[in-house]
Amino acid sequence: YQQNPKTYAIVKQLLAEGNAGELQKYFGLRMEFGTAGLRAAMGAGISHMNDLTIIQTTQGFCRYLEKNFSDLKKRGVVIGFDARAHLSSGGSSKRFARLAANTFISQGVPVYLFSDIIPTPFVPYTVTHLKLCAGIMVTASHNPKQDNGYKVYWENGAQIISPHDKGISQAIEQNQEPWPQAWDDKLIDSNPLLHDPYAMVNKEYFKDIQKQCFYRNINKETNLKFVHTSVHGVGHKFVQLAFKAFDLSPPFAVPEQKDPDPDFPTVKYPNPEEGKGVLTLSFALAEKDGARIILANDPDADRLAVAEKQESGEWKVFSGNELGALLGWWIFTCWKNNSRDTRAIKDVYMLSSTVSSKILRAIALKEGFHFEETLTGFKWMGNRAKQLMDQGKAVLFAFEEAIGYMCCPAVLDKDGVSAAVITAEMASFLATRNLSLSQQLKAVYDEYGFHITKASYFICHDPKVIQQLFDNLRNFDGKNTYPKFCGRFKVSGIRDLTTGYDSSQPDQKAILPTSKSSQMITFTFANGGVATMRTSGTEPKIKYYSELCAPPGNSDVEQLKKELDELVNALEKHFFQPEKNKLQRQTE
Repeated sequence: YQQNPKTYAIVKQLLAEGNAGELQKYFGLRMEFGTAGLRAAMGAGISHMNDLTIIQTTQGFCRYLEKNFSDLKKRGVVIGFDARAHLSSGGSSKRFARLAANTFISQGVPVYLFSDIIPTPFVPYTVTHLKLCAGIMVTASHNPKQDNGYKVYWENGAQIISPHDKGISQAIEQNQEPWPQAWDDKLIDSNPLLHDPYAMVNKEYFKDIQKQCFYRNINKETNLKFVHTSVHGVGHKFVQLAFKAFDLSPPFAVPEQKDPDPDFPTVKYPNPEEGKGVLTLSFALAEKDGARIILANDPDADRLAVAEKQESGEWKVFSGNELGALLGWWIFTCWKNNSRDTRAIKDVYMLSSTVSSKILRAIALKEGFHFEETLTGFKWMGNRAKQLMDQGKAVLFAFEEAIGYMCCPAVLDKDGVSAAVITAEMASFLATRNLSLSQQLKAVYDEYGFHITKASYFICHDPKVIQQLFDNLRNFDGKNTYPKFCGRFKVSGIRDLTTGYDSSQPDQKAILPTSKSSQMITFTFANGGVATMRTSGTEPKIKYYSELCAPPGNSDVEQLKKELDELVNALEKHFFQPEKNKLQRQTE
């Protein structure tokens, strides 16, 4: 008996053709449940996102939560979803969310299931706001259209970190047989355990982000115009509401991209990180309506890209690090000038991930607040922020170079909705001083020292090649020796977070947590440069991140850029060896 006729038909067809290779792909390996939850293509078989794998995952998660919370049946969980859908397998985010809700409700657990699409940050917001045990967001963020994902938050409102991923993974293994009525999601509609937090969160969230609104009068008066695109995702309605909450005139929405569409028809990849290609329609609308600033969310609205029209008529797309510098400067300045917060500056913190620009460190040193770096990913920043807040500290801001920003303590994860409206207020304020975002960015660098960054990646589908590449770096001049030079650049320090080695520590042990399952090495250079090479948790990529930090007063930007370009070229040539390793370069 088949529960999902579409996936059943796919498998039946493969069996009829005797296609062992494809069947192996579908059924050979179960999707791995990690700290980012699940992320895979929708389709048949245990290696894909479908009704069965969602039911199995949720059964495991439910059992794991029962083990960890004696009051699970009192507190409950929240579940949200984006607008993704996959015609050929019948999978969709909404369907998966309903099946997950059904699983919990069948065990007597209250479920706060959003009745409509929402931005990802609404799930962690709801966990914290309603003091729930956990949250699930069904989304694949900015991945290609055939993908979906299952993202998990713990009771502290942050994404899970180890050992929860292992515990949930084991529980999934032990609960694979679907429970009775697992597929019958219509059962939830009349069940008193089902609640819809949509209206409440749409009111409370916009009330909470107004604590970051400091210049209402300027917002009301500004004649600065903004264009917003939600790239066929969920962001449109919520960014409009955020502008309203800040008394800003609504941004012009890119009409072809404002409504959710799981096919993402106008873009090659629905990822605003890919820069200008995703923004083509936004540039056209901005030219037409005379808007100077473009705000672009990714499809689940947890990230934000920003572009600004320059005096020359060119558009500048800010990197994640540049916007991080601007928002860090702005949020600190607002705290200093307007805050009703009585805490001393020594109790103020900002965070960023280890592959992001160190600009916040420079601002913190000069202004007297604390800066901390965490491992890559918002799960680390969210969990660390919560620890600090529990100790009575104020965490004003956290960011990562992959255009993720946490500007508001009510959400312990990246949030592209609050970041969009706070950026709009900052731009409106600067306009009253006749400053553009680009000019203010230069002012930040002039005051705290230039931080120039360059990041890219190589695509490599062969895990063996990736392993060899990193092994080579660990045995560069003979066994167990790291490189002393990269071309002409002298290496002054090495931190390997795969092995736990750090040459700069007295005991040579790294302070940040290490993980043997992912590759990550950071090289510090004698010229003030830093470069990190790491593997991606969700894509077949080897990424690198490089930065040159100059002390305040060194204003020869062109010379600094040239130096960084040469360092990156040496890094690619000597450490990546793309020809030898047959690596495919990131294409513009």
